[in-house]
Amino acid sequence: MINIPKGTKDMLPSDAYKWHFVESTAREVAANFGFKEIRTPVFEHTELFLRGVGETTDIVNKEMYTFEDKGGRSLTLRPEGTAGVARCFVENGLQQGVLPMKAYYIASVFRYERPQNGRLREHHQFGVECYGSDSPMADAEVISLAYTFLGKVGLDSLELRLNSIGCPECRAKFNAALKSYIGDNLENMCSTCRERFDKNPLRILDCKEEGCKRIVAGAPKITDFLCEDCRAHFEALQALLTAQGVPFTLDPMIVRGLDYYTRTVFEFVSTDIGAQGTVCGGGRYNGLVEQIGGKHMPAVGFGLGLERLLLVLENTGKLSAEPECIDFYFASIGDAAKKEANRIVSNLRKCGVSCETDIMDRSVKAQMKYADKVGARYVAVLGDNEVEKGNAEAKDMRTGEAVSLSLDALNSDGAGEYLKARVSFGT
Repeated sequence: MINIPKGTKDMLPSDAYKWHFVESTAREVAANFGFKEIRTPVFEHTELFLRGVGETTDIVNKEMYTFEDKGGRSLTLRPEGTAGVARCFVENGLQQGVLPMKAYYIASVFRYERPQNGRLREHHQFGVECYGSDSPMADAEVISLAYTFLGKVGLDSLELRLNSIGCPECRAKFNAALKSYIGDNLENMCSTCRERFDKNPLRILDCKEEGCKRIVAGAPKITDFLCEDCRAHFEALQALLTAQGVPFTLDPMIVRGLDYYTRTVFEFVSTDIGAQGTVCGGGRYNGLVEQIGGKHMPAVGFGLGLERLLLVLENTGKLSAEPECIDFYFASIGDAAKKEANRIVSNLRKCGVSCETDIMDRSVKAQMKYADKVGARYVAVLGDNEVEKGNAEAKDMRTGEAVSLSLDALNSDGAGEYLKARVSFGT
């Protein structure tokens, strides 16, 4: 038997309704904020991620699925969504269109890392991207979108943690202060932090090793090194979030794990999935478009792992989605009734009614058990008597009430309207 690759997971038909719930909610909320869907290839040229995500990141150094195609080109499965959207923005000349360009995606991403709860080697993200505005109002809108979405799916107790990592000028001053603070303690830090010390010392704050976390616990705060413009931007963002009723906590240790971030960085954190508690993370990346060959273009967005979100919803008992059920099941007894049931079902489906009938040659008792398992709202049994009289009785499986239905009406072009006038379904 061939097994599923490590770090991947099947979505079974019995679980599909959970995914449909979070995905449809994401699309609805994004649309309410004026964001439209964007889709990019599942693989890109490796150079895009080297230049965009950053060569010092764990994603590039340890986690990318990179391969050479038959033409000798180095390609990489998408490890995150933002770089691909930035490439799409530049390549398709979207900077010449209407700004801000507001887009969202629901896409699979691939990272080679140790599988754990809510984090798989292939997982799925809901992300949004806003290009063209350097205003803190854009940051607030993106954060508010995430806050609204998480609340709508049932998570109203998450903590928003907020920070600013400033512009390159701010970071240069902070990096010097951080390196001075670490000093002789560098030899006691992990190999990754020692490597980052010269290449990108800010990322040391993102280390999850307990020994490294203790060393940097008293390190200088980057917010103390913000330039006047970055400080004004950060303070304005906080005022906007407060005015919008979005609670937050300032956390100077948040730097995010990608090199393209500037100024705003944020995370929505839950304690219901263990140590890896970030459900959603994002921020501003004003230099990304330039890094991949475009003109300067401010941008802000977030990425949200759907597997992790579903795990939190289930762990907290807040998954309010219900399994998707069919409206009608037509059981049959005898050949004539089977043909009539198939004719009715075929017509009702054309009219937009979800329905089923037996295709397994089951007994009527077994058909009734099947109808119960698939959650049919109404069940009607057709036999020779019902076919001869031209009427069948449909039973509401929730209330036990029954209603007589005309078979001729069920086979007519107006069958959908006829049913809606007779019974309540589809809700």
